[in-house]
Amino acid sequence: MRSHRRPRLLAPLLLVPLMAGCFASGGEATGSGSRGGKDGDGARLRVALAFPPAENLSPYGADATLLSRLGVTEGLTSLDANGSAAPALAESWRRDGDKAWEFSLRDATFQDGSDVTPAAVADSLTRATGAKPSPAALAGVTLSAKASGDRVVRVTTAEPDPVLPLRLSSPSLAILSKDAYGKGGQGANGKGSHVDPIGHATGPFELTKVNGATSASLDRFDDYWGGRAQASGIDARFIADGTARANALRTGELDIAEAVPVAQAASLDEKTRRDTATTRTTSLLLNASSGTFKDAGLRAAARQALDTSVFAKDVYEGYGDPGAGVFGPAVTWAEGKRTAPVGRAAVKKPGDGDTITLATYDNRPELPEVAQVVKQQLEKAGFAVKLTVREYSRLEGDALGGKFDAFVLARNTLLDTGDPVAVLASDYTCDGGFNIAQLCDKGVDRAVADAEKIADTAKRQDAAMAAEARVLGSDAVVPLVHQRIITGVADSVQGVILDPYERTLVGTGTRR
Repeated sequence: MRSHRRPRLLAPLLLVPLMAGCFASGGEATGSGSRGGKDGDGARLRVALAFPPAENLSPYGADATLLSRLGVTEGLTSLDANGSAAPALAESWRRDGDKAWEFSLRDATFQDGSDVTPAAVADSLTRATGAKPSPAALAGVTLSAKASGDRVVRVTTAEPDPVLPLRLSSPSLAILSKDAYGKGGQGANGKGSHVDPIGHATGPFELTKVNGATSASLDRFDDYWGGRAQASGIDARFIADGTARANALRTGELDIAEAVPVAQAASLDEKTRRDTATTRTTSLLLNASSGTFKDAGLRAAARQALDTSVFAKDVYEGYGDPGAGVFGPAVTWAEGKRTAPVGRAAVKKPGDGDTITLATYDNRPELPEVAQVVKQQLEKAGFAVKLTVREYSRLEGDALGGKFDAFVLARNTLLDTGDPVAVLASDYTCDGGFNIAQLCDKGVDRAVADAEKIADTAKRQDAAMAAEARVLGSDAVVPLVHQRIITGVADSVQGVILDPYERTLVGTGTRR
């Protein structure tokens, strides 16, 4: 069994619009006054997130998006609604030759009072390159950063990287002050570099207290470069049970509840229910390296056994579209460029071998139901199936280690940097850092490597679709449904950020 790094998803600079709409954001004032606030400021926001911290809030793994969604961290760039790199801590950038980029910094301050300088930014990026496990956005990439003048950071890559500014928008490459980095190199979990984001980030909200995997407190960072947030702080709760999140919103205990289960949507008042098209696809991943599905013919049999039309209609109750590929209709250019799968094996009939293990997680409450339907359809085709459902943090290591024959995963394919090539490299190449399917196919690797070299937007998209055709042809992944995400928002709340990439949720204009 080959080794696996932590997840990664990667990049596209200057890609044409991926989403049809814009993020819902805003700085509209509400009539709630200063209820719960201080000195006439807006009230504290009560927010429930679906996933608890799994890695002590390290920015280098899955917890990175918790920090960005709560407005704690940010990088040199951000990802705009059209899928392009936008200014964040860097006001502008330019390419200098094939392997170097220069980023001009805006005037900004860390939450510990120190200045955001080129030296501090270079140090933060350098720390990320040495983190164990590697941050998602840097898998397969070697870069170095150094100060270059009073306000410029120069970033150089070992190989030409046409999408570097978009890559640097990844939540896993957030910029932190030097005091965030502990000595000795190992975190409390023993798995990676120790990084403490509390009080060391640059976003509009500052973490002040974290109560394990239960809750966190945040105060407004008054010196934020983008202006003072309208809310005076955030009281965040980590509630894995989707029904509990929806109930807390209904009873007035919460102002914002992310990822409301579709089964609970009808119970919410229409004004408090916001659904957003996202680049998230729920798929069945089949272990292509060991066990039953090492046989491509049996993977083909599993794919043939699945009726994917039922998932969007029945399980997701219309809040989704039938699975068409790795990239769904929210990636607006993909459908017109999609080609037929390449290299599919002939279907084999399942025998009387060992039972296959199918796993999923319950942080997203639809997934156990999806897995149950998958189980029934596979059993009808002659497979014997054992289903395992656990909380995600207790499941991920086994999934990445190839302990399951099949895995139902809800994956925002453009979460990290927005590049379709990047997620294919991450999830489906031999050295992919998030290769739950355990796929190692020379044709897939070659197609992805060819796509990674292309800078032209349209040609890069064409190459991504050619690589997707080979991935789908392996039958290591069966797309089931492309999701819409439901966010519960209390009537009194304005300015929630409905982000198709699921990186942000609250910002300076969010208040009640």
